[in-house]
Amino acid sequence: MSNHSPLPNESLGPSGPETDHQPDRRSIVRSLKGPAQFLAFWIAIALPFVHFPLLVQGLGDPSVTLTFLALLALNVLALYLGHGYNQD
Repeated sequence: MSNHSPLPNESLGPSGPETDHQPDRRSIVRSLKGPAQFLAFWIAIALPFVHFPLLVQGLGDPSVTLTFLALLALNVLALYLGHGYNQD
């Protein structure tokens, strides 16, 4: 006698603790992409207003120059990450 099942064994998923319903990484990335682009876009818009006072003060002090360059690098990164915000 054989035990026939209406479903083939391949259609049944593995059972055990490793099959917990964990969200797919791609869906997590997709859900975070919009808010991350929004934030990066607006950071890229706001940072030049922080650069201006540093430039008016002058870049003679090494700490001011380092701060300006760090903010400039952050602005470039924010421009790169936020460039696709609100595009269909």
